Amino acid sequence: MFSSIFSTAPPIDPEAPTFHPVSEKFKDAELFGELTPKDTELLCTSSGFVTETQIFYVITEDGTSVMCQLIHSSVGVWYPTIQLTCKIYDPKTKQLTWKSINVNNFTSAPSGLDKRSTKADEFSFTYKSKSGSDYPESYSVVASPVPEVQIFLEVARPASVSGWKIGKGDEGGYSKFGPDPSNPEGYVIHRFWPRVKATGHVILNGQAKPLEGHGMFVHAIQGMRPDRVATSWNFAHFQSPDHGGVSAIQMEFKTTDVYGKKGAGSGGVSVNVGSLVVGNKLAAVTTETKYPGETNAGDAPVQCRVTHLNPTLDADTGYQKPCGVLYEWAGPSLISDKPGTYKASLNVDVGDIEQPKGLIEKVDVLAEIPKVLKMAVSYVAGTRPYLYQWINPATLAITEPGSEKPIEANGFLYNEATFIS
Repeated sequence: MFSSIFSTAPPIDPEAPTFHPVSEKFKDAELFGELTPKDTELLCTSSGFVTETQIFYVITEDGTSVMCQLIHSSVGVWYPTIQLTCKIYDPKTKQLTWKSINVNNFTSAPSGLDKRSTKADEFSFTYKSKSGSDYPESYSVVASPVPEVQIFLEVARPASVSGWKIGKGDEGGYSKFGPDPSNPEGYVIHRFWPRVKATGHVILNGQAKPLEGHGMFVHAIQGMRPDRVATSWNFAHFQSPDHGGVSAIQMEFKTTDVYGKKGAGSGGVSVNVGSLVVGNKLAAVTTETKYPGETNAGDAPVQCRVTHLNPTLDADTGYQKPCGVLYEWAGPSLISDKPGTYKASLNVDVGDIEQPKGLIEKVDVLAEIPKVLKMAVSYVAGTRPYLYQWINPATLAITEPGSEKPIEANGFLYNEATFIS
């Protein structure tokens, strides 16, 4: 499937599309694809170039951010590398706890469980099902990357908030790369639980701290070398207790020049997927495609969009860091008694270079990824990816179907901006 990843041979038609975004495959009524059990099973492939991840994000009631991530990386002929990353950040004390390790004795589908569950000496993600309950699916997340850091969480999806991907069926969720989508050079897919309830505790240096809050879960796969997938990524998840429970998430990537609408050289296509949860119900699933030359100020209606505001050169990274970020959503209602369109917007101030606001850290990505992945990416001249991570109090403005006056939800926004080239 990925035999052509390193090929430079042009397609037969030089202007044939080399990118097939999920954001253009499905019409409004087809955007919501409910997850099947298979969708959140790990592939754990050992062939080709595939990077797969499960990530649990939690924001507690006091604004503390907790992240647990499994990364399964298959790089060509090398044996897969399995990495566990845990990050805990308290914005009040500015204390950051971050650990990333390669795990030992990794197993997918431990005894008696399917491939939605995984374990190793240093962690376990155990999927649980309780059909017919208020929380029909959950994960028990136990992680101890080092003895000084231990995380214990129960992460549960409410029955009223379905997991989703863009589009139904086996093709749902996939953006494909290369001139032939039936035999792609690579792909990207995301599957989400957009709002979860999380309870548990962490132990840091022998001190226990209880945790309670809300967050999200994502299972994502890149079936391609990362530097060929995208030149940049944006991600955001907002959680609020207001109006019975509110969530807003977005994931956006921008393709390299090679992958575009009219063959090699027409790339720089942005694909954005997202969702809104209002009243603890999945209210809308949103997606949007933006092609090179299009601007956010155009006539096209907003569907799912992120805009960097007042970008400023950061001498530390060499990239144009935003001083603010605007997120916008619009999509058909999934709530039966509220037909029409849900809209929302959120504008967050992340500060300038000298006075950042809510900055958790700037991450030199090549310093953190597995060695074999670094070898494959870093040989590309000039590639030095950086990831900015923030968490801030924020207000989401929601316009419900049939209403012109927005309602506001106050909560916390965790957001990222990643620059690759």
